[in-house]
Amino acid sequence: MVSGQLGSIVLVGAGNMGGAMLSGWLKKGVPGASVTVIDPSPSETMRRTILEAGARHFPSLPEGLSADILFLAVKPQLMDTVLPPLKAVVGPGTVVVSVAAGKTLSYLQAHLGEAAMVRAMPNTPAMIGRGVTGAYANPRVSDAQREAVQSLLKVSGPVEWVSGEADIDAVTAVSGSGPAYVFYLVECMAEAGRKAGLPADLAMRLARETVSGAGELLHQSPDDALKLRQNVTSPNGTTAAALAVLMAEDGMQPLFDKAIAAARRRAEELGS
Repeated sequence: MVSGQLGSIVLVGAGNMGGAMLSGWLKKGVPGASVTVIDPSPSETMRRTILEAGARHFPSLPEGLSADILFLAVKPQLMDTVLPPLKAVVGPGTVVVSVAAGKTLSYLQAHLGEAAMVRAMPNTPAMIGRGVTGAYANPRVSDAQREAVQSLLKVSGPVEWVSGEADIDAVTAVSGSGPAYVFYLVECMAEAGRKAGLPADLAMRLARETVSGAGELLHQSPDDALKLRQNVTSPNGTTAAALAVLMAEDGMQPLFDKAIAAARRRAEELGS
């Protein structure tokens, strides 16, 4: 259950991420009457969710709206348009939470003024309650506000707080973008299986179930990834032969180093 004194929540953006978080809040006990959603065109499913929960919905910012928690769940490229009117919503007791990749606190402050602010980076498994979120709070965020934000973010999975804002760009590169890396791994495994002679649909089923099952084993096991890998690698066996390729000097690690660095650079560019 969501805990802490949440007060009034204004959610700007009810698309994939915002909608998933809203659904999670409502399932975990956030009163619908305390939530106002601002979105010009939510899906029909989201419209029903908002209506059935007793939350309020506006296609654009109404006059006189205030918030204890202002939750920004819009795409980074829309922020220049979305933010200016929202300055009227931010009061002395408001904490602003942004999940827009790359948009820095100084950028948010330029539009919204000085305020308690949190940058958060969830990932898409949040849509099934199995995400992970990295978060950074500026010094204006009180303990009570941090607890309230933590309570909202954790409905999607674990929350990891970082000590410096710059770390959020690294979080974005590792876990924010990370699900796409895993999905691509499935694609690569399936294609390699096809080239090894398997029917394409069978290769995809095998790859998909292997990755999802291994992920669940990692989730449930007390052992870390290194130990689990070692457990399934017999000396001089088939797994060891494959890992000799994947773990070579030109194998997966240098590729991931370059990929994460590229994603982090792009996150920094989005904030400039």
